[in-house]
Amino acid sequence: MITGCAMNGCPMRALGLLHELLLTGTEPDPITVLGILSACGQLHNVNEGKKIHAYVLQHPKLCKETSIENALISFYGKCGELDDALRTFMGMPRRDLISWNAMLTIYADNEQWEKLAELLDQMSNEGIQPDSVTILSVLQACTFLGIRKVREVHGYSLRTGTLSKLTVGNAILDAYAKCGKIESAFRIFKSLTGKNVITGNTMISGYLKHGFQMMQRTFNDMSDRDLTSWNLMLQVYAQHDFNDRAICLFREFQAKGMRPDAMSILSILPACARLASVYLVKQCHGYKIRASFNDLQLEGALLDTYSKCGSVNDAHRLFQTSSQKDLVMFTAMISCYAMHGMAGEALRIFSHMLELNIKPDHVILTTLLSACSHAGLVDEGWKLFKSINETFGIRPTMEHYACMVDLLARRGRLREAYEFIMDMPCKPNASVWGSLLGACKTHGEVEVGKLAADNLFNIEGGNIGNFVVMSNIYAAGRRWDDVERMRKLMKAKDLNKPAGCSWIEVDNKRHVFVAADLSHPNRFSIYDMLVTLDQQIKELNESRIDHLSSV
Repeated sequence: MITGCAMNGCPMRALGLLHELLLTGTEPDPITVLGILSACGQLHNVNEGKKIHAYVLQHPKLCKETSIENALISFYGKCGELDDALRTFMGMPRRDLISWNAMLTIYADNEQWEKLAELLDQMSNEGIQPDSVTILSVLQACTFLGIRKVREVHGYSLRTGTLSKLTVGNAILDAYAKCGKIESAFRIFKSLTGKNVITGNTMISGYLKHGFQMMQRTFNDMSDRDLTSWNLMLQVYAQHDFNDRAICLFREFQAKGMRPDAMSILSILPACARLASVYLVKQCHGYKIRASFNDLQLEGALLDTYSKCGSVNDAHRLFQTSSQKDLVMFTAMISCYAMHGMAGEALRIFSHMLELNIKPDHVILTTLLSACSHAGLVDEGWKLFKSINETFGIRPTMEHYACMVDLLARRGRLREAYEFIMDMPCKPNASVWGSLLGACKTHGEVEVGKLAADNLFNIEGGNIGNFVVMSNIYAAGRRWDDVERMRKLMKAKDLNKPAGCSWIEVDNKRHVFVAADLSHPNRFSIYDMLVTLDQQIKELNESRIDHLSSV
């Protein structure tokens, strides 16, 4: 009865029956002890389990039962008591394969890869032959043990016939994929008989991390696809910028009668954002409402995607109607306002967040500093920067310093920004110097720009953008010899500037623009409008500079 309760997910009932048994004066037999140890492991009840261990030690007959010693090892492992598990293992007079597997499994589950490797060597030295359980434990450590060990396990599985077990085949496939050996993983995939959904999903997961030249073929070869298979393919397409394919796949699996879950929507939203399609985001949002997905992560992702598509009003409505506003939702809303130059609204939302006693993290503080920078709110930015450590107890990150440099530099306070960089407690990175260089181009500051560029050339000498910006600064200052020097440097480094690309959606139709492209049917009116906008921007900048000079 006790064993039955333990084996069928009723561990508390099993312990209750043990106490009733003890009240009758009956001593537990080996079968009862095994059941109770299983129950204690399920409940992570270390105290009760140790009492059973003490009882076993008091009865020499029970101590001779290898199955009980193995159960004790598993119990300690489930409770996270690795030292006790090892002591029990080392104190066993006789160890069978189950004993070794139990200890290997504990190390694998707790990611104790070095200890697992040592135990594996010890097992080999004692001549113990691994079985499929051993192999599964070892393969969990594949990224630590390396591809050589994976190949050894693969070879052993072939020689012993254990590769015919689908669980072993799937694990070897997964190990090759995690080690970045996608072609080897694919060969295993093709050789396995009786592939199941897990096999296909494991193969697609490998492509998701290390490449996807054959992923479509793998997906097409799957006779049975579950929702996880489709979601993984959506992630592969979306993460590698195959946005149109992602959208088509999303529609295809719905046409086949599959119902998207929250993960499906999360997988497709990055593609919607890159396509800047508010129409598609609204479809996803509507589906979420109809399906009653109560998922804060999904709400935050929808809000963020509305923002990236330029629909601030839709983002705000979603934020207002959200039943539970956490740090993720506040971060998404503040990022939305910051992205669209609405620094005042971002600061207002931040104040509301603090009133709710939600502590900010470094991400939201970076976003706010960026908002202050784009809006030219120097005083507010300084106040916020000082509060990072003084009020919130967070050490300023490199992103925070870069935002402050950008804030000062955008307002033309370039020397002050340079001095701020020189006073930083950490070595500035390319982002910090890049902010200063970009502002020097805007304000026509050659000398500070040269200081920033020299540092950037040392940090990322292969970034053509830095050379182009510095060349433009020299050109604006009519320093043609320096312009020519920059061009020679770029040529010597074989640096070529890639063509810029952008797109916009109008009436559910996407228009793509590439630099110097003459293929668009409305190209003449488009270029005329660009000339007009360029002139208006220049006039606006000149009026701002005149205003600052008069202050």
